[in-house]
Amino acid sequence: MTDKKIVRVEDVMQRDYAIIDGVATVAEALAVLREKELHFLIVAKRHADDEYGMVMAADIAKQVLAPNRSPERTNVYEIMAKPVLSVKPEMDIRYCARLFHRFGISAAPVIKNDEVQGIVAYDQLVLKGLADVQS
Repeated sequence: MTDKKIVRVEDVMQRDYAIIDGVATVAEALAVLREKELHFLIVAKRHADDEYGMVMAADIAKQVLAPNRSPERTNVYEIMAKPVLSVKPEMDIRYCARLFHRFGISAAPVIKNDEVQGIVAYDQLVLKGLADVQS
């Protein structure tokens, strides 16, 4: 029996992330994405009983660019996903990949104690994590 190394989400997650308010415009969201060189934004909770949301560059392409909507007149809350599935930092990346596949998602916020710790996407699971799992 071989002991496989467990690579956890916290080992591969992207720690650089940005949180934006849902009432921000898509133009403002695009500015943050460009400035921080990100592909995802976490949408802030409005109150303690609310849930986090997420908006991706793909959401903007599908819901603003393709239908020719104005980024200056479209709010993030109109196109975001909310609530979003989140993962725990201590989750094994193999289970995270299975979760992504099962629910058809490509990224998720990493949350511990109701606080965002980072974002994990297929890119990190494969490029950073897969090599470590096999070693």
